[in-house]
Amino acid sequence: MSVLDAFRLDGKKAIVTGGGQGLGKAMATALAEAGADVAIADLNADSAAAVAKELEGLGRQSMAVQVDVSNEEQVKAMVAKVVEAWGTVDILINSAGINRRNKLIDLAVEDYDAIMDVNLRGTFLCCQEAGRIMVAKGSGSIINVSSMSAFIINKDRPVGAYCASKAGVNLLTKGFAAEWAKSGVRVNAIAPGYFKTPLNFPWMATEQGPEALSLTPMGRFAEPEEIGPLAVFLASPASSFITGHVVLIDGGYTIW
Repeated sequence: MSVLDAFRLDGKKAIVTGGGQGLGKAMATALAEAGADVAIADLNADSAAAVAKELEGLGRQSMAVQVDVSNEEQVKAMVAKVVEAWGTVDILINSAGINRRNKLIDLAVEDYDAIMDVNLRGTFLCCQEAGRIMVAKGSGSIINVSSMSAFIINKDRPVGAYCASKAGVNLLTKGFAAEWAKSGVRVNAIAPGYFKTPLNFPWMATEQGPEALSLTPMGRFAEPEEIGPLAVFLASPASSFITGHVVLIDGGYTIW
């Protein structure tokens, strides 16, 4: 196998949650370009269907699955649908996530629960269900989407609960990685910084945008497509001896 062949995903079957837009869509597209068939799982059925159609245009198999990742039965149904259609799951990317921008002192318990349910519980449920398939066959790669906010509290931004949820994702990643390492299943996480996504557009257009740029050594926001190669690396044989790691992709923000 040549070094570039090590990045190929030909014949692999993947699920990307939150794949209907933003970073999820970018990573799903990258997997498809590397050869994988990709199921787009998203709460928004229309967005999932649109991305699945785009991936089919690349010559890959794709399907759209509507799912609330915080709902155990829906997660089980999602994995079952993919296995029924394609026979297995080789790659899982947990990109579904939400945020509520309120100071902790003002944050409603319902909003706290929503953040934890999607970001942390959802990651757990999807890892567990897809992981059962992977462990049984002795191979697989899971990539959880964390955040640089798992390592810091963003300056002058009321996102403390979001930070806590992503810190939980980091340790959950390591926990699954430790349990499954000898089963041939690798579990890693990607921790993005500020990307140009629908989740970030509202505050980027305010005075917070220039401040965030001033704190980023590279002095720019990332394009969604820049996360794709990292996802392919962690999903592919190119990273065959890497598990339990959280890879920051933040333009240097956490240097300071």
